[in-house]
Amino acid sequence: MTAPNVSFEFFPPKSLEASFRLWETLGVLSPLDPSFVSVTYGAGGTTRALTHDAVRTIHKNYGVPVAAHLTCVDATREETLAIAESYAEAGVTQIVALRGDPPKGQGRFTPHAQGFASSVELTEALAATDKFQIRVGAYPEPHPEAASMQDCVDFLKRKVDAGATSAITQFFFEAETFFRFRDACASAGIAAPVIPGILPINSWAGVRKFAEACGARVPAWLDEAFDKAIRDGRERLLATALCTELCADLMEGGVEDLHFYTLNSPDLTRDVCAALGVTPRAELSEVA
Repeated sequence: MTAPNVSFEFFPPKSLEASFRLWETLGVLSPLDPSFVSVTYGAGGTTRALTHDAVRTIHKNYGVPVAAHLTCVDATREETLAIAESYAEAGVTQIVALRGDPPKGQGRFTPHAQGFASSVELTEALAATDKFQIRVGAYPEPHPEAASMQDCVDFLKRKVDAGATSAITQFFFEAETFFRFRDACASAGIAAPVIPGILPINSWAGVRKFAEACGARVPAWLDEAFDKAIRDGRERLLATALCTELCADLMEGGVEDLHFYTLNSPDLTRDVCAALGVTPRAELSEVA
């Protein structure tokens, strides 16, 4: 089986210690020759400047394409498009266009009075500049605010029609979840690539809480497996095996691209990539 194309998501550091962690993570994963890496935007736009700085630094120093997250939260249209323009001026030509999570303490997203009301509007405005490759989010299971799975598919279709060139899914735990969504997208006439988002489980307690918040279904067998592994002190071993198996199942089903949510912790992602045959550039040179 041919090794997949991989990409990685990072979040911008908020402290000196976190900066060292991010650069260490990039040092481990950038030699895997990712198709691109992305840098997130904090809830409510809280890391706007930090995201910008991290994107520019990665673009300048690491030799990999960078996709900057951009959201609709707490900014006017002019402010949001000015941030996009600053990326273009810096040579960053990929953007992950998202609605964004509401600021802390707000239950639901409320658009800025002069801002973009949705990721569809943001995507359309970015596409009109003709300066960016635009990636968007996708939900293979119903978004917490969606009435049905079909609503998620229909909304993705609107984003693709607005100019999105590809989509990255929220994480999920079983390959069939992605395959069902991929089939539904194809039936809806969505031709843009849909890349599965993979979350290596560094901490089951943390991931389970995250899954509940974003609507990712947790299979009963997974709870049982981690309960036993944690008791036996083999949580890391199980996490590596399950993530590798999930990726292999996706690849057997025709998936060629995998996007890893690293949480700025490289080791588990690196180990899974190695098991899938993704080899660092230095090792490739030695073989050649």
